[in-house]
Amino acid sequence: MQTAVVGTNGSLTYRLNLDGFPGAGWAFSYCAEIEDLGPNDSRKFRLVLPGQPDISKAVVNIEENAQGKYRLYEPGFNNISLPFVLSFRFGKTSDSSKGPLLNAMEINKYLEKNDGSIDLAAVSSVLSHYPSADWAQEGGDPCLPVPWSWIRCNSDPQPKVVSVLLSGKNLTGNIPVDLTKLTGLVELWLDGNMLTGPIPDFTGCMDLKIIHLENNQLTGALPTSLLNLPNLRELYVQNNLLSGTIPSDLLSKDLVLDYTGNINLHRGRRIDGKTYVIIGSTVGASVLLLATIISYLFMRKGNRRYFEQDHMASLPTQKLASWKNDDPAETAHYFSFSEILNATNNFEKKIGSGGFGVVYYGKLKDGKEIAVKVLTNNSYQGKREFSNEVTLLSRIHHRNLVQLLGYCREEDSSMLVYEFMHNGTLKEHLYGPLSRGRSINWIKRLEVAEDAAKGIEYLHTGCVPVVIHRDVKSSNILLDKHMRAKVSDFGLSKLAVDGHYLVATKVPISSGLSCKLFLDRYYISQQLTDKSDVYSFGVILLELISGQEAISNESFGVNCRNIVQWAKLHIESGDIQGIIDPMLRNNYDLQSMWKIAEKALMCVQPHGHMRPSISEVLKEIQDAIAIEREAESNSRDLSRNSFPSSMNMGSMDLGATESYLSIDESIERPTAR
Repeated sequence: MQTAVVGTNGSLTYRLNLDGFPGAGWAFSYCAEIEDLGPNDSRKFRLVLPGQPDISKAVVNIEENAQGKYRLYEPGFNNISLPFVLSFRFGKTSDSSKGPLLNAMEINKYLEKNDGSIDLAAVSSVLSHYPSADWAQEGGDPCLPVPWSWIRCNSDPQPKVVSVLLSGKNLTGNIPVDLTKLTGLVELWLDGNMLTGPIPDFTGCMDLKIIHLENNQLTGALPTSLLNLPNLRELYVQNNLLSGTIPSDLLSKDLVLDYTGNINLHRGRRIDGKTYVIIGSTVGASVLLLATIISYLFMRKGNRRYFEQDHMASLPTQKLASWKNDDPAETAHYFSFSEILNATNNFEKKIGSGGFGVVYYGKLKDGKEIAVKVLTNNSYQGKREFSNEVTLLSRIHHRNLVQLLGYCREEDSSMLVYEFMHNGTLKEHLYGPLSRGRSINWIKRLEVAEDAAKGIEYLHTGCVPVVIHRDVKSSNILLDKHMRAKVSDFGLSKLAVDGHYLVATKVPISSGLSCKLFLDRYYISQQLTDKSDVYSFGVILLELISGQEAISNESFGVNCRNIVQWAKLHIESGDIQGIIDPMLRNNYDLQSMWKIAEKALMCVQPHGHMRPSISEVLKEIQDAIAIEREAESNSRDLSRNSFPSSMNMGSMDLGATESYLSIDESIERPTAR
């Protein structure tokens, strides 16, 4: 209360983005006279709220209402309905000699209290197992007003826990059975801990889609109760002590399942409706081992010998032992050159190209469509990138990462074989050949952003060690036949080992990567972090909003050559309409557009520590999608990008980044007393 702002020209004007509104709440201003007024001076002003004349009548006289100098007066409203973007002004009265003065203001939204919910009891019980852990010290309701750091909740009036994120938290003992009581649970991340005991029955969590239990010490069999989860799409249990036979019906589900690293966990084979475990005799095992060795030596002949030594040379010495099985011959399928030649019909159909080389369309004998990337860079760096991508994509699997089917190294050619993505790249749909005459709508753009963010989130949080992509851009986001997005191109990716990010001696810049150079300090300092990927993703969000390329000499005016500078000027001045892609034709909810624009600006902050995590960005995208779907279902006959007419805001664009206030340039800030 010892500092204030004064409108010397007679007014103070604000635009506030109210996160979580529209809704009912209370709003108060705090006024304390800290200037020495002359005997003939007075300070009287009123609140002017467009469209609400009743609220605009009251006059504030600090000296009179506060009953003395330096005493605080708190005019406000206990119950007021506010929009998500609030515009208001404090204007002096005609009989006042001084402009309005404001020390502080506060706005809160009313939320329904969440007492005694099942989720609250379950989460509290989980906390009781780890009373001294840092992450267990957050108090209050786990969902309201904001969720705890390791929890995500939905937006229901009585919020439910949908995600538990406890990766790498040094958890010990059995998996807390109370987690099975979270009936709204969608994602469970318990990987990278020291959990023991069996996997509990999650039948009560019918919405569960993703389970990450890898890199623990879990024992017992994979429970058949997992078959009772109709929405289960990802199950990661690798590197545990599990045993027994994998339920055959689990293998036949539409499910990403990784169970490697459990030496006593076997895959059964279904014959005549029964499941059998394949157990060879001593003689049979010896023959199989001999055949495997011969096959292995044959596949590693010739030009492919450099693979292991090049890859080993690129990893820290202390990690060599744990990565000795990363040779592509051991981790990825090998295609012969003749197979590639037949599949591509002698490289007949070219479907893409770049600094790496050329991509061709192909079809395998079983009818599976493929994309064959033929690398033209045969230098040492090119070989390292080739080895890097094969090794990485052979180890990581996610529905939002392009699947590597195999590789070929023959005839002095290095080739990567991927699943074929029918709808090309995001770049082509935004401002490439596929955008001519048509454009993907806003909610589809949000869904593409969600898919891509999930893929990057898996690299940052679901991989051990963490993977930093380093080349996130719209041309590396591919779309399948259903327009679902997947992240591709891992040639420049690096690993984060033992909690430290690897530092490249020289960061390679791929074609199109220069769009990150204008602000991202990583490309100056060479310090590799996950926040570099977040910066790049922020650029993509701006591309999705605007339909503009990241760098242009023509699109952004004389003062800006890149999308970040251009978008920042518009967004921070409240002119979001100035950057929205005209091809969207007003078919969007302005609230969701602001939400993404503001998060994009946070992603492209100049310093990494100022940027959000990719998980935070993903949550904001999902909230924007929820806003769009709600608007689509509830407001079909209303204008979806206008405020209520009672606010009388016309076509003015209101909003700003979190904590951003637009204030008259004439405002003076009196010194503290």
